[in-house]
Amino acid sequence: MEPAISTSLITPVILSGGSGTRLWPLSRSRKPKQLLALTSDRTMLQMTAARCIDSARFGPAIVVTNALHADEIAAQMAENPPAAIILEPAGRNTAPAIALAAIEAAPGAVLLVMPSDHVIDDCAAFHRAIEAAMPMVDQGWLVTFGITPDKPETGYGYIRRGETIAPGVQKVEAFVEKPDADRAAAYVAAGNYSWNGGIFLFRADAFLKALEDYEPAMVASVRASLAAAGREGALIRPEAASFLASRSESIDYAVMEKAPKVAVVPVEMGWSDVGSWDALHMLGTADDQGNVVHGDVVAIDTRDCLIRSEGPVVTTVGVHDLIVVATRDAVMILPRGSSQEVKRVVEALKAKGHDTLDVPF
Repeated sequence: MEPAISTSLITPVILSGGSGTRLWPLSRSRKPKQLLALTSDRTMLQMTAARCIDSARFGPAIVVTNALHADEIAAQMAENPPAAIILEPAGRNTAPAIALAAIEAAPGAVLLVMPSDHVIDDCAAFHRAIEAAMPMVDQGWLVTFGITPDKPETGYGYIRRGETIAPGVQKVEAFVEKPDADRAAAYVAAGNYSWNGGIFLFRADAFLKALEDYEPAMVASVRASLAAAGREGALIRPEAASFLASRSESIDYAVMEKAPKVAVVPVEMGWSDVGSWDALHMLGTADDQGNVVHGDVVAIDTRDCLIRSEGPVVTTVGVHDLIVVATRDAVMILPRGSSQEVKRVVEALKAKGHDTLDVPF
């Protein structure tokens, strides 16, 4: 007999600690990409929260972020206030961040862990994948969602899928590091690999048990930091010294690659991590010349460009395949296909101590 699907409410856990430097000059430390409206009139955070507004299935969210963004997150989520906004004293990667939420939640709570800055176009497919995972979650499995690859992508980690253990659910054989182009092509051709999108579903107690098995010192540090936390309404400020004693580690390395009961639900849901300006060009609606434009832009004899202005008029003539982004205090121009090179710009600005990395545009 198949186990019944849990009828308890799922707690969304929204991870919002990233700085989003790959989308400079829009994304900055004081207002990173998850707090910006990049693909619609809603911010990435608001779109993430909106995937879980069905009160018959989802409870209030727990947001894990840093103190810089507390007020902005509270304002952006005012229509659906989170149960808690946990303010990390400093970033320690995803495993300690998720541990904060798991300890704060009820032991038997089912946690849906999501980055705050991803796009999912087919929310219905996402919800179906969640329901497919629930019988295994009820049995203590840790579940991840594998994104069906549509091309050999070298920028993502992969999940090698194994035997089917429930309808629509397979055991994870291995988590695979970001491959080179040849291996990425081989993974896609093999047909049993998914992209690792960093979205998870599990019971809080199952995750904490696994973390205690493999990272007991981390769990102890996080528990101590929450026990001594300052609390003001929904805001929770873990005690800094205890939290900073935790090792910095991702959930993949800390738990998912080691635990015996790890499953994957492969899903096609129009997912993107919006990790670059090239990704935004792909996600945008292009004109008949292949240009994706936003703001005050005049494009003449221009094709296949992403041109975005947050203030000044931007004009182009006789160019193609460029990314052009202008704010009130910065302009960036680079060839399409080279948007990962933004990190070199950011490094150069850091070396200069330039305030455009921090001050919102």
